[in-house]
Amino acid sequence: MKAKAEQVRLLTVNETAERLGVKPSTIRSWILKHEKLEVVKVGRLVRITERSIEKLIDDNTIPPKGDR
Repeated sequence: MKAKAEQVRLLTVNETAERLGVKPSTIRSWILKHEKLEVVKVGRLVRITERSIEKLIDDNTIPPKGDR
C-alpha cells in the first residue's frame, strides 16, 4: 500500500500578497524575474506554495543583535 502524499497548499498571487503585506504587482514582479518565490504553473495558472512563502520569510528574517 502506498503512503498518503502530503497535501501542498497552493495560494494565488493575491493571497500571497495579502499574507506578505505587499501588492500583488510585487508578487508578479518577483515571479517574472524568477526571484524569491518558487511557483507552480499549471497551464496559465500560477500558484505559490505555502512552503515557498515560509522559506522566503525564514531566509529574510534578521535575528536580534544579541542572538548573532
